Amino acid sequence: MASIELEETPSETVRKVEVSGGGGSKTSEKSKKKKKKKTKKEKDKNGAYRYYISKLGFGCVRLRTEYDKEGNFDMEVVDGDGQRRNPTHLVIMVNGLIGSAENWRYAAKQFLKKYPEDVIAHCSECNPSKLTFDGVDNMGDRLAEEVISVIKRHPGVQKISFVGHSLGGLVTRYVIAKLYGRDVRREFAQENGECRSDGSKNPCPEEKFKGKIAGLEPMNFITFATPHLGSRGHKQVPVFCGFYTMEKVASRASWLLGRTGKHLFLADKDNGKPPLLLRMANDCEDLKFISALQSFKRRVTYANIRYDHLVGWSTSSLRRRDELPKLRHLSKDDKYRHIVNVETAETSSRQQEVLSEAKAKNIDLEEEMLRGLTKMTWERIDVNFSGTKQRYLAHSTIQVNRYCINSAGADVVHHMIDSFSYNSCQLVINIVPIWGYGLIGKGERI
Repeated sequence: MASIELEETPSETVRKVEVSGGGGSKTSEKSKKKKKKKTKKEKDKNGAYRYYISKLGFGCVRLRTEYDKEGNFDMEVVDGDGQRRNPTHLVIMVNGLIGSAENWRYAAKQFLKKYPEDVIAHCSECNPSKLTFDGVDNMGDRLAEEVISVIKRHPGVQKISFVGHSLGGLVTRYVIAKLYGRDVRREFAQENGECRSDGSKNPCPEEKFKGKIAGLEPMNFITFATPHLGSRGHKQVPVFCGFYTMEKVASRASWLLGRTGKHLFLADKDNGKPPLLLRMANDCEDLKFISALQSFKRRVTYANIRYDHLVGWSTSSLRRRDELPKLRHLSKDDKYRHIVNVETAETSSRQQEVLSEAKAKNIDLEEEMLRGLTKMTWERIDVNFSGTKQRYLAHSTIQVNRYCINSAGADVVHHMIDSFSYNSCQLVINIVPIWGYGLIGKGERI
């Protein structure tokens, strides 16, 4: 396996940086020196990022970055003649509150490093900064349109996966329900005035897309430190130290976070409807939240067991507090040192279904959400940053928000990539801001 060096140069316009892999054409020493000097000048002037990507095969390749007027950009590896690859797997990576597309940059580069020939990284700014206060539903609507536009630009994609951090996990749960069962490509054809027909009266029966997301095959649904049960429950926000008084005050002050705060603290009452997060734990007439989740081949939660001050272990791992593993029974993984527990068996909530039914009259909102969300199997990955200087930043470290201060989470990101179900050697990455904060600056490492 050869190694190639790619340089990404941020710009408002399209920039193409050509690099040579094994077997590339020879150039004179003079041209090499000139090219090296130009590269150094571009890096100093534009703050270019330099990193190494493993490559199968040989020849000359380029890393092309395209920006549009809204600040969205595509990163992709193209052939030496500029021909675009044909990726088939679309991965939507969703960040969080007051975030930006940069929050998943480290993880995106790891995908590029492992699959340089088949990756397109689409970085979106559809929900940046204060727009993240607009509520899970409004952010989800914008993200859904974003996903559709990406599929339209890359018609060759066949599979889709989602990766969300914190609030981003909730937004992705809303988005998949929004796109569940839709034939996006047929919508494109109708917009263009085209008629797709195979001679039958119903060329695109709904049953054909019933188990698909935007017409694509759902593969992985992964969340990092996501408050699946909201922030209203007792001890769901560790920074409140379990004090009911503080939790009650925070619930009443949820309006400070706008519509998003009301959703997180289950304080929304739109037209007399139940809280949104409660509705998202079941199928509704218009949006099939559970059916959309069940359509994915894998559902995974990464959860901090300690030092996450914003999202508790129970809500992020979809467990009741009495179902959480005992700390003394946890052990570090030799390869992924901060992964302390991997639970791949069927959810224990199913075993307690009978008990839950017996207590039906006394079920609270948290229990009702758990019962709905654990009707299917989840892979639970527990993470512990104890012993590291970055443990108090666990909420952002688990996704490596900024490598310079969150590098301890790199093994968690690699665990996610190594266990990712591709079912194909081709991939597309989308990065969308929803919960995290901060940017990756110059000199970042890969």
